[in-house]
Amino acid sequence: MKPAASASPAAARAMAAEADFVIVGAGSAGCVLANRLTASGRHRVVLIEAGPRDRHLWIHIPLGYGRLFKDKRVNWLYQTEPEPELNHRIIYQPRGKVLGGSSSINGLVYVRGQPEDFDHWRQLGNAGWGFEDVLPYFRRSEDQARGESALHGVGGPLCVSDATEAHELCDAFIAAAEEAGVPRNNDFNGPVQEGAGYFQTTSRRGIRWSTARGYLRPALRRPTLEVMTEALATRVLFEGRKAVGVECRRGGALFEVRARREVILAGGALNSPQLLQLSGVGPPPLLRQHGIPVVAESAGVGEDLQDHLQVRMVLKCTKAITINDEINSLMRRLGVGMRYALWRKGPLTVSAGYAGAFFRTNERVATPDVQIHFITFSADRMGERLHPFPGFTASVCQLRPESRGFVRIKSPDPAAAPAIQPRYLSTETDRRTNVEGLKRLRAIMQQPAMRPYVLAEHLPGPSVQSEDELLAYVREVGTTIYHPSSTCRMGIDDRAVVDPRLKVRGIGNLRVVDGAVMPSVVSGNTNAAIVMIAEKGSDMIIEDAR
Repeated sequence: MKPAASASPAAARAMAAEADFVIVGAGSAGCVLANRLTASGRHRVVLIEAGPRDRHLWIHIPLGYGRLFKDKRVNWLYQTEPEPELNHRIIYQPRGKVLGGSSSINGLVYVRGQPEDFDHWRQLGNAGWGFEDVLPYFRRSEDQARGESALHGVGGPLCVSDATEAHELCDAFIAAAEEAGVPRNNDFNGPVQEGAGYFQTTSRRGIRWSTARGYLRPALRRPTLEVMTEALATRVLFEGRKAVGVECRRGGALFEVRARREVILAGGALNSPQLLQLSGVGPPPLLRQHGIPVVAESAGVGEDLQDHLQVRMVLKCTKAITINDEINSLMRRLGVGMRYALWRKGPLTVSAGYAGAFFRTNERVATPDVQIHFITFSADRMGERLHPFPGFTASVCQLRPESRGFVRIKSPDPAAAPAIQPRYLSTETDRRTNVEGLKRLRAIMQQPAMRPYVLAEHLPGPSVQSEDELLAYVREVGTTIYHPSSTCRMGIDDRAVVDPRLKVRGIGNLRVVDGAVMPSVVSGNTNAAIVMIAEKGSDMIIEDAR
């Protein structure tokens, strides 16, 4: 069945009056859930998405993420509150608002995180979430272009592929990292994460492979699935302390979708806690401040937000071989389009991390604590015009920040953006790690393999040398790398929002299944782990429905 188009309120009520499972959010997790929960044919599912269908051309072209970065048609366009440790700057927080969610607008980099991340989740009391427990779900999700192995799967809905072609700048970066003591690594999702190499991406033959493409499209043929686009969930409906449905708004009219078994929130780390708070589940003082009756007290809803900070280094290149040069020349730009149209190769297939590295900033940490994203273009800010000179970018990302912030409603209006505050650099460890990461990245850029390509360091520039100057630079330019997590944290302590089976504590028939449930953010890009969470969550939901 095709996704429902906009309709009258009466038609909307008829289309989705009742289902076994009601899923809020057709993003990275929601599309997985919709596929797995309808696979048997025994359960009827309604999937609710605030955004449109994924028809936008630039969704499907990998480099199109730059075009979608500030496109309100498919993006929530969120912003943080002024960040105290970042010179009170407001940090832009893009989030997908379209079928596929952020998997339709993200940078496509496929990194699972470290096995130790998931073992740590288990050690916190989350039984069944150690690496050996979650590995089968990573494997089940994958259609790995390199073939099947003990760590990788084939035949899954999510295509995972190598870069369409190598690039001499990336090769030089990897060689320079080796010269600086970072070993070469051909698989960041293999036995060890540490090293330098090319990233794999969620793509196939030069086309983005979002969860909407991989999971939702095959499921749309099933009569047990109804997809409602451009429908904003306004609150979860309760009878006592049991979730029974979702109220939605479409075209100015309200309607209800009732759930016979469960309501499942899959809106992501920013929208899921917002909807819980709007529905009366959260910290009582916050709810009462906005006139929302308290259904269940849950102090952790919206708290413990974690996100990865990135700090970019921009270098001018000695050769006109960067994407800047391709895009800034009309003739070369036409050639880029032709290469993509005919062979699905070239700059339009590049992800937000072409090559990269994982390393440790000191000997006291057991596993890498910094990730480098290396890309063959440069700009003042992501999504803005490329520099007029040949340029490339390498960014530092601290993998395990200690800083935690919050997501809190600012209004009872469901259409109003929540207050988002990651509280970047709130701890000395976070400040020190970012500075040390920049120092080590700068050392890589000064190695013999890289020197022939570096005309000058554009940012932070040669005037920035001391640790105090580097920290000041981090505060001035640091920004998100788009990995919010942990706002409906899984656990067994009093502040945990969901239990290890992802059920909202104190509420019946309600789960959160998305990146919000991570007890701590994974050591790498988050999309692969979110897909895994939804794969595992779908099995739990089906088991409990028997």
